[in-house]
Amino acid sequence: MEHSVVIDLPSGYRIADVLAFHGRDAEGVAEQVETHGLRKGVLLDGIPTLFDITVDGDSARCRIDCDLPGAKSNAAGTDAGLALPARLQSLAHDALLNILGLRIDPARFAAFARDDALLGPVLARQPGLRIVQSATVFEALTWAIIGQQINLTFAIALRRTLILQAGRRHSSGLWCYPEARDVARLDIEQLTSRKFSQAKADTILRVARMVEDGSLSLERTRDAAEVSAELLAIKGIGPWTVNYVLLRGFGYPDCSLHGDVAVRAALHQLGANAERPSVQEAERLLERYQPHRTMAAAYLWTSLGEKPDPSA
Repeated sequence: MEHSVVIDLPSGYRIADVLAFHGRDAEGVAEQVETHGLRKGVLLDGIPTLFDITVDGDSARCRIDCDLPGAKSNAAGTDAGLALPARLQSLAHDALLNILGLRIDPARFAAFARDDALLGPVLARQPGLRIVQSATVFEALTWAIIGQQINLTFAIALRRTLILQAGRRHSSGLWCYPEARDVARLDIEQLTSRKFSQAKADTILRVARMVEDGSLSLERTRDAAEVSAELLAIKGIGPWTVNYVLLRGFGYPDCSLHGDVAVRAALHQLGANAERPSVQEAERLLERYQPHRTMAAAYLWTSLGEKPDPSA
């Protein structure tokens, strides 16, 4: 069943930021990027869903193709007289805002920091830098756990394994990133036999089962402090992972990435500290950017080579 929507994009929209984030896996198992758009598969409420997005000027044309059970297509390839269920429409629209990086408005940080001695010059060179979210909070959470203390190439390979073990194929052939219920059904050996460490596999299965049984809520409207406290109480999750999930999953605008190695390296490179700051020093240095520390981290990542870091 297909549903189409057109989303107006802000002036100066940076499609390159979006494509860099979603194009990390060169094998294109669940995402395929092109010059002006992308295709992404994700399970929404148990339904394999394909997002086919084309950015054209100041708008994004989005085709949402859901493999609803029992849906039949007419000769034109669409479902005659049927509308996408309201809940699925809501989930799909929420995912689109994340995929397109429309959750955080970069203009607010631009107005806040344009005269900042440290980040003002970077901001001037990279106007409109955009923070892109994972399609769902659960995707961001599992990716954050996967990426803990390993290099990007290995993390992408593990992410691909999780998709192939727990996800499902859309009728188009693209794999869909799994939901908590799909991951919760896995046996730990299905991960550890495929290069997941015992600790990483334990943590991923633990959070999936907590989400599935209702003891951990990933509702986007929840208070950041409550979410942080609940996540920190879970074995295998520390402050860096929590802030990453708040940034890439919930889209909170004031995440302090003081524990991030690249953020600390950038603070040193830009001259905020004579030496690479400690975690505590980085936290103090970032306080000046409240309530926009998420965008501050984005510009610090970008300053390392003057291009957005898709691994961040």
